[in-house]
Amino acid sequence: MFDIFWRAVAIGVGATVLMDLWAIFLHKAFGQSRPNWGPVGRWVWHLGDKVFHDDIGDAAPYAHEVALGWAFHYLVGIVYGIILVVVAGAGWLATPTFLPAFILGIVTVGAGWFLLAPGMGAGWAASKRPNPMQIRALNLVSHTIFALGLWGTALLIR
Repeated sequence: MFDIFWRAVAIGVGATVLMDLWAIFLHKAFGQSRPNWGPVGRWVWHLGDKVFHDDIGDAAPYAHEVALGWAFHYLVGIVYGIILVVVAGAGWLATPTFLPAFILGIVTVGAGWFLLAPGMGAGWAASKRPNPMQIRALNLVSHTIFALGLWGTALLIR
């Protein structure tokens, strides 16, 4: 049981690392802005007081918000890795297939669209941003890369 837990954690970390490498690639190849985890850390810091902000930039800063944002990003990836193993079953670890990872990867876009984005003041599915369709498309691609990371890491550690 303990082995299954640590493998699920590793799968979540591996998938998150691949997603971060994808962001670096987009930045270097296409000049896409790299994710800024500071506002996410600020949002996490203020969760005890308020979930949905008009603009997270108006919330009081937190000295370690970038570190907290990065930690939260990896914690969420780990939780998703654990969820995948719980839902797909321990047997999936022996013969990982892409479909369960892909389904989870796409479902997890909903957390960003319906919790994180409105929580930080970007509106539902980034509707208050000047380029919501581009953001949504990038979210779907990034979470597909995350799914590839879930599956790929599972294949590496089986």
